[in-house]
Amino acid sequence: MAKKKVKLQFNPETLSFERVETSVGKTLKRLTLHLFSSTFIGFLFFIVFTIVIDSPDEKQLRKENERMEIQYELLNRRLEQMNAVLNDIKQRDNNLYRVIYQADSIPDNVRHSTSLNNQRYEKLAKMNTSAILIETTRKTDDISKQLYIQSKSYDDLMLLVKSNEQKLQHIPAIQPILNKDLTRIASGFGYRIDPVYRTRKFHQGMDFTATIGTDIYATGNGVVEFVGWKQGYGNTVIIDHGFEYKTLYAHMHKIKVKKGQKLTRAEIIGEVGNTGKSTGPHLHYEVIYKDNNVDPLNYYFLDLSPEEYDRMIQLATNAGNVMD
Repeated sequence: MAKKKVKLQFNPETLSFERVETSVGKTLKRLTLHLFSSTFIGFLFFIVFTIVIDSPDEKQLRKENERMEIQYELLNRRLEQMNAVLNDIKQRDNNLYRVIYQADSIPDNVRHSTSLNNQRYEKLAKMNTSAILIETTRKTDDISKQLYIQSKSYDDLMLLVKSNEQKLQHIPAIQPILNKDLTRIASGFGYRIDPVYRTRKFHQGMDFTATIGTDIYATGNGVVEFVGWKQGYGNTVIIDHGFEYKTLYAHMHKIKVKKGQKLTRAEIIGEVGNTGKSTGPHLHYEVIYKDNNVDPLNYYFLDLSPEEYDRMIQLATNAGNVMD
């Protein structure tokens, strides 16, 4: 039979070991304290592990969220690029095509009217990624709305084109000299410094530099209204295109048409010269609508691609090279 272990404690006063009596209560108390301490330390380790150290699932979820944020940024940039292209199309539609066909422009409040389906956004707001989803959805809705309106606009313009086919043939729509490389633009429409008098003056057309003898073309069907010398303009031809449009060609070297002659677009009417008030060989070209001079830059739509048109706008703003 095993002997019961006896716990001894040294007594410094008697210089002897004395037996220590342990009660059941003290033992239970000691065990309870030990158990509580172990549980508390274990709980602390659990908290630290769950907060500081991610589980494999949490790490995977964090990576997926990061990838989603990158994809959203790329999508957002594409939406902004699409919106910029759409704004450019809108400007051309209102300021060029609809001007040519005398059609009313589409108001901005119609093009950019907001979606009335607010329930869609309310549902998205309940999701964890609500801010991203709502912003992207709103941009997509706005672009979709503008694309629909723009599509309807072009449908209307196509009907105008078909119903005004004869008018389209008469409206000035090409450059008066061959200028595919766009290197012959000396000055555009608007206020410029007069090269002779050195004063600020409104330039009513566009100047195209070219060597003497370069062919000049009628920019639309019409009838020659004037042939001869005009003060400041030198040798000049004016064509009446009908539909309240006229074009003027000045500083010519040779004139190859007669008054009353019927012309078709791209028919040669003369040669570039240096007559009248001119500082070098060039063609001064004007477009007149309803007896008012308008910017010829808006009447090259059969001759230029969108990229070439943008480049011509930049060249035409040159204020330092007016030649008449």
